[in-house]
Amino acid sequence: MIMEDLAPAFVERRNPYTRLAIALQGRWAIAAAGTIMMACLGTVYSWSLFARPLIASFHWSVTTMMSTFSISIFSLGVGAVIGGRWQDRVGPRNVAVYGILLWSFGNALAGMFTPMFGAWWLYVTYGVIGGLGLGMGYVSPVAMVTKWFPDHRGLAGGLVLTGFGLGAFVYNAVLSHVSGYAQATANASTYLATGGGMHDADVRAVMLTFVWSGVAYLAIGGACALVLRDPPPGYGRRSTDAEVENVRHYRPAEALRTPQFYLLWMMLFFSVTAGILVISNAVPIFCDLTGVTAAAAALIVGVLAVFNGVGRVLWGGISDRVGRNVAYGLILAIQAAMFLAMPRLHQPIMVAVAFGLVLLCNGGSFGTMPAFNADFFGTKYMGLNYGLLITAWGCAGVAGPLLAARVKDVTGSYTSTLVPVAIMLILATILPCIARKPGERRARANLRLVAPVRIPSRSR
Repeated sequence: MIMEDLAPAFVERRNPYTRLAIALQGRWAIAAAGTIMMACLGTVYSWSLFARPLIASFHWSVTTMMSTFSISIFSLGVGAVIGGRWQDRVGPRNVAVYGILLWSFGNALAGMFTPMFGAWWLYVTYGVIGGLGLGMGYVSPVAMVTKWFPDHRGLAGGLVLTGFGLGAFVYNAVLSHVSGYAQATANASTYLATGGGMHDADVRAVMLTFVWSGVAYLAIGGACALVLRDPPPGYGRRSTDAEVENVRHYRPAEALRTPQFYLLWMMLFFSVTAGILVISNAVPIFCDLTGVTAAAAALIVGVLAVFNGVGRVLWGGISDRVGRNVAYGLILAIQAAMFLAMPRLHQPIMVAVAFGLVLLCNGGSFGTMPAFNADFFGTKYMGLNYGLLITAWGCAGVAGPLLAARVKDVTGSYTSTLVPVAIMLILATILPCIARKPGERRARANLRLVAPVRIPSRSR
């Protein structure tokens, strides 16, 4: 279908994975591999499924349990900077492979020794080691796909990032059929209600879930990471296309000196803070609002996880048509409306609709931002530029979950956080309205200073 996209120089006979990708329709096969790899990383968004089992197993507070997730997301931001800089130098494949290795081993080590060493071991393995792997693995296909699809950056970036959003959906569905884990989760609610402790068999089942998850990530994600690579130099460029030829590629130091970088950073931070607050505490928040059992809430939230994936490709495609600024403004405004409405909603179907829209927009903020970044700062240094921008996600991963966990520990309910977050989002809608491409205003001013030249018509 897209074989003409590949330059002959791109054929690398020494690499069987590259030859396989070319045989399977070029850039679309590479994008598909990136999407599947992203699904392995996106299982981090299933953390709320482990909340009750871990609290019941080790008698941790909600804050202690949620600190693991916050550390992993913060480490993701650090890993994205490291991986982005490395990716610009060596390409996406090596960075993605090492990212998958760290994420896999972080999960496996957490499952093996957390009962022996306690919470700090979970922080180091799942949080720091796994989180660094998440960031390195995440930034590689995102930076790569914007180079393969210069004609549809928003749609292609959203497509690859859909894997990250759908990873939790697939993982939740798989875990529901793992008998040991499912039984341990069901027993956890009973143990928490009675104040007792989990049986050793239930604790062992939860820990083995981490171990076997790491094995699966390594097998599936590692194979897909080996297919990734950047397009050849000059790919997608036409000598007659002045806009492509004259695009400016900002070095990371130059991007950091522009106010536009910090506008994009704040837009991502505010949107993700709201979305990740819901994602990381989805099951308990749903229970607080509706009064349903944890098992029922987990089933509903697992189905709703698909919206986080769909939103990435949906909003990415919308931003290609209506513009990044309009799309991002809508993303923030819709989330604000849902957070304002949620404290008044108590019917499961209405809360599910609100959750679905929040997840749709949270996914959209990730699906739109890579194209936003490429439009503003070019693609040559996309790896590090986007890695620096992703630190907003890392900071939001600390702010959102820990705020919700602290409020829960103090007040006994998550709902007190919803209205303040809504106000934050309302204020954040100003940011897309004032964000403009670097140099755009100056270019427009220069055009106004140039007097129009009238070309006389040729008389017959």
